[in-house]
Amino acid sequence: MLVPPDMLAAQSKMVYQLNKYYTEKVQARKLQISKTIQEVCRVVQDVLKEVEVQEPRFISSLTDYNGRFDGLEVISPVEFEVVIYLNQMGVLNFVDDGTLPGCAVLKLSDGRKRSMSLWVEFITASGYLSARKMRSRFQTLVAQACDKCSYRDSVKMIADTTEVKLRIRERYIVQITPAFKCAGLWPRSASHWPLPQIPWPHPNHVVEVKTEGFDLLSKECIALQGKQSAMEGDAWALSFLEAENRLLQGGCRRRCLSVLKTLRDRHLDLPGNPVASYHMKTLLLYECEKHPREGEWDEACIADRINGIFLQLISCLQCKRCPHYFLPNLDLFKGKSPSALENASKQVWRLTREMLTNSRCFEKL
Repeated sequence: MLVPPDMLAAQSKMVYQLNKYYTEKVQARKLQISKTIQEVCRVVQDVLKEVEVQEPRFISSLTDYNGRFDGLEVISPVEFEVVIYLNQMGVLNFVDDGTLPGCAVLKLSDGRKRSMSLWVEFITASGYLSARKMRSRFQTLVAQACDKCSYRDSVKMIADTTEVKLRIRERYIVQITPAFKCAGLWPRSASHWPLPQIPWPHPNHVVEVKTEGFDLLSKECIALQGKQSAMEGDAWALSFLEAENRLLQGGCRRRCLSVLKTLRDRHLDLPGNPVASYHMKTLLLYECEKHPREGEWDEACIADRINGIFLQLISCLQCKRCPHYFLPNLDLFKGKSPSALENASKQVWRLTREMLTNSRCFEKL
């Protein structure tokens, strides 16, 4: 296909602009965050070491692999989540009947096996392993550990939340979340994935992702905000962090995500936090379905993919709904204020218009 020379010139100008932006802004963000991670994880490891002394069942799985920490997620440059993986789900069955979007429960496979569970005192009378009871115990242990650890002058527990959250050096917030890893399992609520009519991802890739499985986190579930049900405290939140990361390998997908996160931090860090990095990641996965060919993810196409994702984001903000990639019944905007979403849609539109009409926009962004 013959492409007009001026179109090629505009495209190569945009590639140059984006590469410059990546080198100057995105890499700087990454470097700063990796320094922060080192600082934050030193403190969290020390706190978790104290927790383990008091209660050996809560073994820290936060390990440094050449600067990468297993179970650590960057929420923003000053906010992080550390997942600690617990042992022995053994005598418990995973029950995912769709009644709680984004959540599942763990139930004793046989009432007679109650005493065989490592977590016996957190199992309810009806045989469910209560996520909230476990988190409450963990919260008490972490609070005690903060007072005893060697960083006690610079780490504080954040009160008025059922989550386990630390404030470190008055600058950073870290949520520590107990979890079970469910490798080789795939939840029924995500069984529709992948959609048969969409050629992405490749079937071999799908097998890898489903073998990776998912995690069950002890944290407040988005879908249950404002609801009071007996099941709520027992429910575990489904997380597909590893599966999502595996899907974003190949082409410039991860590079694209880094640019999106940088744009979000610089221009969309708004009151009420309507647009988080996770929304960007979710819409990037939907964009992968819309553009299934690998050639659509080389560096010459990144600007088009970013524009596509921002247009999706405007649509979601205006409809006030952002479906989770694997669990479309789960709305990631649940609990966000309508005015914050409205304000964000105007801001995203201003940003998108700049990117669509100005080939030198990345000099200013």
